[in-house]
Amino acid sequence: MAPVARIGVAGIGLASPLGNDPASSWERLVAGHGAVGRVSFDGLPDIAAAQVAGDVSTVLGRLQQVGTERVSQLALGAVRRALADAALETWPDPERVGLYLGTGMGGAATMDAGFAALYSGGRVPPLTVPAGMVNGAAAVIAIHADVRGPVLTYAVACASSSVAIAEAAHALRRGEVDIAICGGVEAPLARGTVAAWQALRTLAPPDEADVTRSCRPFSADRAGLVLGEGAAFMVLRREHDLVAAPRAWLAGSAIRCDAQHLTNPQVRGQVATLTAALGSSGLTPADIGYCNAHGTATIAGDPIECEALRKVWAEQAARLRVSSTKAAHGHLLGAGGALEAALTVMALQAGVVPATLGVATIDARCAGIAHVLGEAQRAPALRHAISNSFAFGGTNVALVFSRA
Repeated sequence: MAPVARIGVAGIGLASPLGNDPASSWERLVAGHGAVGRVSFDGLPDIAAAQVAGDVSTVLGRLQQVGTERVSQLALGAVRRALADAALETWPDPERVGLYLGTGMGGAATMDAGFAALYSGGRVPPLTVPAGMVNGAAAVIAIHADVRGPVLTYAVACASSSVAIAEAAHALRRGEVDIAICGGVEAPLARGTVAAWQALRTLAPPDEADVTRSCRPFSADRAGLVLGEGAAFMVLRREHDLVAAPRAWLAGSAIRCDAQHLTNPQVRGQVATLTAALGSSGLTPADIGYCNAHGTATIAGDPIECEALRKVWAEQAARLRVSSTKAAHGHLLGAGGALEAALTVMALQAGVVPATLGVATIDARCAGIAHVLGEAQRAPALRHAISNSFAFGGTNVALVFSRA
């Protein structure tokens, strides 16, 4: 039997609240600078949210922008940067290139505007369906990057882009493609979407003392999650196809489901996912030096994740360094897993573990693991790390990365 090919992260591209360049985004994160701010919508209470700065529409010409949603513009910009980072501006066989994209909501702003027009007696824009459809961003990328292999969209709530990354690696190992572009995008900051999240009562209010610290994962005084927008993509290649040293190796992954509740996470499903991901990578809990936790700062979610980590890591749990980068960039929903995976790769490259920002006192139910608080920690011996995504609907994903 032929050995299983190692999968390398050949390039990373971002359009995130922390920035569009991986190096500067990483520097901002480890310096403790959060991207969360106060955002207003007509008729709604202000929210704390993390936005992408600048005019993202410039990734397309003026005529091309017509009918192309913000979510697609964010995604296309990030993909172009990932391809440039991987030194892949063109390819000889577009049918051997695959795109694996995760998004939870697709063109939320387009659908919101269409509904608003309908209910106010106005005219629904004729391009509402193609601009707002959940696979719209993937289609736009395929058109402008000439991707003619499998072009797939995964809508698995907050696990969407992590599922996309895992599936892209499987496609490479099966020989279905030679180049896999994978990641996710989300642009949920539309009035109707925000109102729906407010109705769910899971959003943290803007912190009056310091709005950048509104999201406080694992904290005794956490108040809920903070929405974010953006895109993050990786280019994955098999080891023998790499033209340069990869940023890291995608050592393994696992996808499992709680199969119990739409919104309440369960320990058993997360334990099963973490255990399977370690098995997939051939690593033990003692090998993992850092966990970029799902850590949304919700009352229910954080303790469940910490309990799952304690169960799987057992006597090693007290030495497992854990942080949630969502405190800095917010929860990008379907794109969150991809951005967090990219930051996990950068942690391995730098030998530095980022801190969970804004937390002074850990909830007692979240104790028993080595939370990284206050300042980033140097970790020159860091060899392996895991990134968690646990979604509404009960789908759980864990991605394991190893230093190249």
